[in-house]
Amino acid sequence: MPVEAVRGDITRLEVDAIVNAANSSLLGGGGVDGAIHRAAGPELVAECRMLNGCKPGRAKATGGYRLPARYVIHTVGPVWNGGSKGEAETLASCYRESLRVAEGLGVRTIAFPAISTGIYGYPRDEAAAIAVRETVAAAERFDNILLVAFDAETFKLYRDRLA
Repeated sequence: MPVEAVRGDITRLEVDAIVNAANSSLLGGGGVDGAIHRAAGPELVAECRMLNGCKPGRAKATGGYRLPARYVIHTVGPVWNGGSKGEAETLASCYRESLRVAEGLGVRTIAFPAISTGIYGYPRDEAAAIAVRETVAAAERFDNILLVAFDAETFKLYRDRLA
């Protein structure tokens, strides 16, 4: 299946690109962002410094450095404010823009974390619905798209939505 749910550590996946749920500075943070920066090494933050940040819903690419992935595509998800401030469209844009950037790099396999569901507070079920909708819509353009869950609850949400 072109879109699959997997449970595990996104920094260990052997894919062409992984997506980073970044903050707008792109200079590292907590959660998956911090894990990706730690695994990639100091070269990642050095390249990110040259990108001048990123706006929510947009995406920018860097090398993968010490990661098994050749590229990291950084996208900035929305902070959840109850759902009436365009959060769903911004989150959908994160997936679309990341896939657009990936396609431009010739990426065939890509892995996404659960964007905005950590400290940004996006409800997991709603975020999973958007992730599945946007990745399935683009599936024919890629060999494999992985929706990577760090926890059992998110994995089940992805798996159920893909069924």
